[in-house]
Amino acid sequence: MSDESQHWAPRDPSDAAAAPGSDRGGPPGPGKEKKRKRARRTGWRRAVPTWRMTLGTVLGLGLLLVGGFFAAYQLVDIPAANAAATAQSNVYLYNDGSVIARDGDVNREKVKLSQVPVTVQHAVLAAEDRDFYSERAVDVKAMVRAGWNTVTGKGKQGGSTITQQYVKNYYLGQERTVLRKAKEFIIAVKLNREETKDQIFEGYLNTSYFGRNAYGIQAAAQAYYSKNVEDLTTAEGAYLASLLNAPSAYDVVAHPDNKPAAQHRWNYVLDGMVKEDWLEAAERATTRFPTPGEARPSTGLSGQRGYIVQAVEEYLDRRGILDEKTLATGGYRITTTLDKAKQDAFVKAVDTNVTAKTSADREADRNVRVGGASIVPDTGEVVALYGGIDYTKQYVSNATRRDYQVGSVFKPFVLTSALVNGSTTQDGRPITPNTVYDGTNERTVVGTQGATDYSPANEDDVDYGDITVRTATDKSVNSVYAQMAQDVGPQKVRDTAVALGIPTDTPDLTASPSIALGPANASVLDMAEAYATLADHGRHGPYVLVGKITKDGTEVELPERTTDQAVSREAADTTTAVLRSVVEGGTGTAAQAVGRPAVGKTGTAEEDRAAWFAGYTPDLATVVAVMGQNPDTGAQTPLYGALGLPRVNGGGAPAETWAAYTEAALRSSPAKDFDLQTAPGSDEEDEPLLDEDPDGNPDENSAGTADPSSSSGPTTAPSGTTPSSPADSSPNPPGTDTGGTDTGGTDGASGTTGTTGDSGGDDGGGGGSGGFIEGVRGPGFPGFPGDQQV
Repeated sequence: MSDESQHWAPRDPSDAAAAPGSDRGGPPGPGKEKKRKRARRTGWRRAVPTWRMTLGTVLGLGLLLVGGFFAAYQLVDIPAANAAATAQSNVYLYNDGSVIARDGDVNREKVKLSQVPVTVQHAVLAAEDRDFYSERAVDVKAMVRAGWNTVTGKGKQGGSTITQQYVKNYYLGQERTVLRKAKEFIIAVKLNREETKDQIFEGYLNTSYFGRNAYGIQAAAQAYYSKNVEDLTTAEGAYLASLLNAPSAYDVVAHPDNKPAAQHRWNYVLDGMVKEDWLEAAERATTRFPTPGEARPSTGLSGQRGYIVQAVEEYLDRRGILDEKTLATGGYRITTTLDKAKQDAFVKAVDTNVTAKTSADREADRNVRVGGASIVPDTGEVVALYGGIDYTKQYVSNATRRDYQVGSVFKPFVLTSALVNGSTTQDGRPITPNTVYDGTNERTVVGTQGATDYSPANEDDVDYGDITVRTATDKSVNSVYAQMAQDVGPQKVRDTAVALGIPTDTPDLTASPSIALGPANASVLDMAEAYATLADHGRHGPYVLVGKITKDGTEVELPERTTDQAVSREAADTTTAVLRSVVEGGTGTAAQAVGRPAVGKTGTAEEDRAAWFAGYTPDLATVVAVMGQNPDTGAQTPLYGALGLPRVNGGGAPAETWAAYTEAALRSSPAKDFDLQTAPGSDEEDEPLLDEDPDGNPDENSAGTADPSSSSGPTTAPSGTTPSSPADSSPNPPGTDTGGTDTGGTDGASGTTGTTGDSGGDDGGGGGSGGFIEGVRGPGFPGFPGDQQV
């Protein structure tokens, strides 16, 4: 066949029908593969990025971050030392702009690393950065973990290495911003390449803040132990290292109530040293906590000035306005809410009614301490604080400390809680000021399951018989209020106290019947806030101590105070009406010297270690406490014999000081009467006289007699008692002494009559293992601590 014929030979029809590239018409030719079209994404799948897109995005971001880091590394230089190296003083002002105090120059003395004992160096490393010498300049994982914990509400966490902390302290500042953190990151990396680890660590030890205005390890050694850094022991070095976490909070001299937390941190440091083989386990076992010495503040903080500065610093830190380290950089102008005239009046009142009555010839007078706080109810402004005789002589502020029991000034919260919750007695009667209770001494508290093992004693073991709540408040009868707390419910009483302003973390604020007698260790300022809530008809807002802050002409934003109706007005006002009779004819009659309408409550702590008066007028709520403390050991001591008296009670020096201060503070203001909206049936004039005893028989101790068992009120049976109740037949059932101890029963110390004030029952009470009674003995309430007061 010719070439031409071959060229024109017919083709396969199917082949001719298939278009180029088509997959129809048979198998693909040699060298060709079948090509399929990708299905289009539909519906929700269109919103999901493909793996190619995700990978590309991640790689792009990674490249961007790496590029940004290298760019920042080139652009950011190690700066000169910041202003913190020469920090300014902070200025504290009264509300009228007059100066209270300046907190002094920064206390710093640099030392070489070789001067710091190796054990002290290891203590700091164990506390702050155990891998400092082996790790990089920054710990990315720790930073991410700290950030996550902060975001998820686990608290602000530190994620910085020692290098980063040194950069922040020396080159940057304490502000918490993303830009500052980014600069810290870059500078730390650069510094780690340009300086040795020893140089960085030395700089860190010389710039860190340890509290007590001490910058650097040498200044801290002097401030806490009055010695040079070379002479610090391992235990002392571990304590100073612990302070880096919370400088002032872990100062166990300034804050005795924080000692457990400080010891926990100290143990953490020592255990870390053992774990890192920096300390022998045997030496660790014999190491004891080294309590630091008293602070030696500048004389510029003498008198009340130092107490005020201390209170303001704590206030700013707790409210999240300025933390301690930021404030320590200096330059802040802080205007407080304190009124100079009222502050001076408080000092004068204490000098006249307490200090002037002390004598160098009486040993007990060495132990006398006074604390006071005054708040305007409707604004919450603290207008006066009294922390002690002199900040340079008594470092701990008696106005803010939380280690003394409040005693019977807590009782009004029980009545308020009963009214708020519509509580009833064990036999179903509504609790009002006119409700009759059994005021028998050491009467056993009765619960829903019957008699308990708790039998609190009244002061001087007085039996009052059947009396109204109003009279029990006037005379501060322990047996009545313990039963009332049981009737209301101890947890409800605690909740009411917290709503009024007592902090939830107050030591010994335990939900048990004994809560009524005041075992809680609230501060004078805490109690003033709670009483201010009652004065403001049940409206509560946190107290305000600072009105304005500026730095370099720029105003620092302060949180806005908000209030809420913590308890009903009816409950608060009814409590106020009852407290009025305490001043008019109860244990607080000394407060009548104020010369205007006033209410209040007296209180005495266990073994007379503290005496309180808490009271208010319509426009000012004030609390005064006289405390006993050994100036050498710091131990709480009874006030027996102080001020030339057999005993110091709330109706004496505290009430007299309260009246003198309040009269002077309000002298230029017109007297106001209380505008009260009390609960129905609770008015004093509605209280009927009790002519018959609960059994319906004529009462031989009718109204008008001096017998303390006389009473007025409805003729119903006392709460919690039935014919077969142990409270009827045996107020203090026989049995062994389950915890009470004789405390204060010596002649002339406890049980003395004739002194001014708490004649009706601020003292005494049954306790657990610690006593809880003064001059008497009684069983404790199971499951609750006995170191409580009445």
